[in-house]
Amino acid sequence: MRRIILASKSPRRRELMEMLKLPFEVIVSDIDEQIDYDNDLVKEIEKLSYQKADAVYKDHRDALVIGSDTIVKIGNDVLGKPKDHDEARRMLKELSDNTHEVVTGVTIICDDNVETFSSVAEVTFYPLSDEEIDEYIASNEPMDKAGAYAIQGDAARFIRSINGDFYAIVGLPIAELYHRLKKYL
Repeated sequence: MRRIILASKSPRRRELMEMLKLPFEVIVSDIDEQIDYDNDLVKEIEKLSYQKADAVYKDHRDALVIGSDTIVKIGNDVLGKPKDHDEARRMLKELSDNTHEVVTGVTIICDDNVETFSSVAEVTFYPLSDEEIDEYIASNEPMDKAGAYAIQGDAARFIRSINGDFYAIVGLPIAELYHRLKKYL
């Protein structure tokens, strides 16, 4: 079995990778995660996934390396991880009673072959009251999540609809990744 490395520090991606039932290890890439907001954001997130995978692959050329990154986008705004509770509150108010996109880019590098793809999903929130937002922020769950929410966590109760891959919203389109990985294993 080929050695598989996930180039991500995300605990959610680690949990999703475990669903593949393939042995893997985690090596965090140390890249400067900069996005050029003037460019196509899908291409930018794919570029970040490539940079993460490539940074690890350079030192582990015997392995299959997977890099991934996710952004939350509403209109022309990208919602990263909130810096504080006020920013989380602003983001959640923007998501309330609205539809946004979650874009996850993935890169697989194996034997100098590079395969990059992305998954785009739409998420629609129910209207949120100030009390619901404050209660959710008090849980601290939104503080390390792009868009200030975890769809697989307590924010599940706020979701009206999803159009796309649920697991891509969590951070890794696991079924598509699995089917793409089969040719390398």
